[in-house]
This record gives sequence, structure tokens and C-alpha cells, in this order.
Amino acid sequence: MKRMMKIIYFDNAATTQVDGEVARAMSQFFSEKYGNPSSLHSLGRESREAIENSRKKIAEFLNCGPEEIIFTSGGTESNNLAIKGIALASNKKHIITSKIEHPAVLETCRELERRGDKVDYISVDKEGIVSLEELKKKINSETMLVSVMHVNNEIGTIQPIEEIGKICKEKKVLFHTDAVQGFGKIKIDVKKMNIDLLSASGHKINAPKGIGFLYVRKGIKIKPVLNGGGQEKGLRSGTENVPGIVAFGKACEIAGKRIKNKEEAKIEKLRDRLISEILKIPGTRLNGSREKRIFNNVNVSFENIEGEALLLLLDKEGICASTGSACSSHSLEPSHVLKAIGLSDLQAHGSLRLTLGFNNNEKEIDYTLEKIKEAVEKLRKISQNIKIN
Repeated sequence: MKRMMKIIYFDNAATTQVDGEVARAMSQFFSEKYGNPSSLHSLGRESREAIENSRKKIAEFLNCGPEEIIFTSGGTESNNLAIKGIALASNKKHIITSKIEHPAVLETCRELERRGDKVDYISVDKEGIVSLEELKKKINSETMLVSVMHVNNEIGTIQPIEEIGKICKEKKVLFHTDAVQGFGKIKIDVKKMNIDLLSASGHKINAPKGIGFLYVRKGIKIKPVLNGGGQEKGLRSGTENVPGIVAFGKACEIAGKRIKNKEEAKIEKLRDRLISEILKIPGTRLNGSREKRIFNNVNVSFENIEGEALLLLLDKEGICASTGSACSSHSLEPSHVLKAIGLSDLQAHGSLRLTLGFNNNEKEIDYTLEKIKEAVEKLRKISQNIKIN
């Protein structure tokens, strides 16, 4: 099969294309409705109204109050505000998180450790599911916060968030979840799941980069990380990104319709075909859970293959994929997520992540499978003549 003329994009966990409806909704707030939302004149009031409308849309999606949504620049800032904000407001000194969190959580926790707080990093099983028993044992009288991600950004594993929320509520400990990879794809009810704080980012659901939010349950004491003009209830000072907020609200509205119409079923079918066909290649393994997996994630490892070399060969054929987290793509270290689920350094370096979007189709799957098989065969011939059992 010849190279397809257009780019085939399978890196939606890194970022997504801005939806046409989203782009149109936000465009007027660059050139026509450009007022500062803190201004009292008509243009300012127009911007303020647009912000509050988006806040309501997101709140409805989560089953919370609009006043509980704090707009930020994205997932990293939301995670920092949640974790550091609670730490600054609390007299307690203990945090629990998992070994497979995004660097935005892990590095924030390490910074708090350097300041004198204690952090426990709980284990996961071979599928990447956190140990609930270990979590229960680690919670003590000094625990102020548990932070466990909703969906892993590398292997797509969906964590038992509702069960974790129940444990935290029983133990009277606050629960934060980094929902950057799950928000807009899986229905989340913060009340039912006993979530106290939740981070999300717009560019994962077809809104632009540079906009996110932190849900903070009403009544929770949290201190700001940024100081300034007191916007967003004093928790996130700085002039609001009105176009981004409008875009996020619109993207959330579209995502809600997709969930209601069960449009993810089509993508899940494509994903399952990708997994089944790739696993037919000798010396290949699936990373993460087969069942408890976000509908658009494929993460596999190939024996005797360097993941970056495979990635470059696919890129030459017009296929955009990744070896793991985009935020860690320049690191030479093996994935901490793959190491945590039991892979060796060699296996971790031989990984490939494909994350689908709503525009992908069967023809693209056919082409990608063919090119993966060709690339793996080529790289194995180049690297060594080891028989794969």
C-alpha cells in the first residue's frame, strides 16, 4: 500500500485538533468581543457573561455548581493548584499518590517532599490498577490528600475512582484526581464518585492549548499558588483567557453529546482491531488493562525494537504516534509507568502508543497496521537475528 496523502494522526492523548465548531465559537472573542471580563463596560460584561456560560456548561457535565469551577491554563497548573493549594492550607503533612501519575503530579509531590512533607507512592498491578488495600493502609491521621489519576496518559488504564473516593470519604481525607485524559470521554459525576478536586485540560477534548480548570468542592480550604488581581475567587489571579474558556465550554458541550450518543463505540471497535492485529506480530505485548481501558488507547511493546526508531519510520509514512507521554518525550529514561507495571528497561524502550480520535477510520487502521508490520520487520533485521518465540 502506498503512502497515504494526508497525515494519519494517532497521538490524541498528547493533543487533539481543535473542533471546527469550537474554533468558530471562540474566534469572535479575539476580534469583536475582546473586552477584559473585569471591566464594567459593555464589552467587559459581554466577556464576563461568556465565561460564566462556559462555567455552567462544565459544571453541568460534572454535576457540580458553577462556583466550584476555577479556570486555569491547563492540567499542569490545575494539578499544582490542587496539591500545593491543599498543602498550603492544611496543618497536616502527608500526601498519597500513585507511582504512575503524570509528571505534573509526581514533580509537584517531590517539590513538597523537599519542603518537608511526606509523600507515599502506592503500587499498581501489572495492568496499572492501583492497590486499594495499600491505599487503605497508607492513610493515617496526618494524611491531607490522596491524588490518583482517572485515566493513565500512557497505557490508558482507568482507575477505580469511585472506590477510591469512597475510601477517602470514610477516612475523612480529601481526594484529588487528575482527569486530564478522562474528562470529556468518560462520564464523571463528582458527587457520586466523592471527588473533592479534579483537574482537566481543554486541548485533550478538541479545545485549544492553554486552557484548563480545577474543580474544587464547595467548602474546601485551598490557598492560591499565584497572587495578583484576585480573579477566579482569588484562587487563580490573572486576566481570564476568554477565547479559551469559551472554546472549552463549547468542546464540553460537544463531548457531552458524543457520550450521550455513545460515539466512543466506533472508536473502541477500531482500537480493538488495532490491538488484536498488532498482537499477532511475534514478540509483542499489550501494556495496561484490556478491559479497564479508555476507548481510544493502544500501548504495545515489541521485543528487540527501539520505540523511537519505530516512531521515526512510521512518521516517514505519514503516521503520527508516540512512545509515551508527550511531556517526557525528550527524556532518555524508560517510562516510569511501564516500569511500574513490571516491564524491563529494554521492554519499556520498545513501546508504541497509538491514541485514536473521532475522525479516524478503517482505511487508516489498515494502512497503519501494514506499516507497523513492515517497520518492525525492518528494524529487527537491522538490529539482530534473534528468534522470537
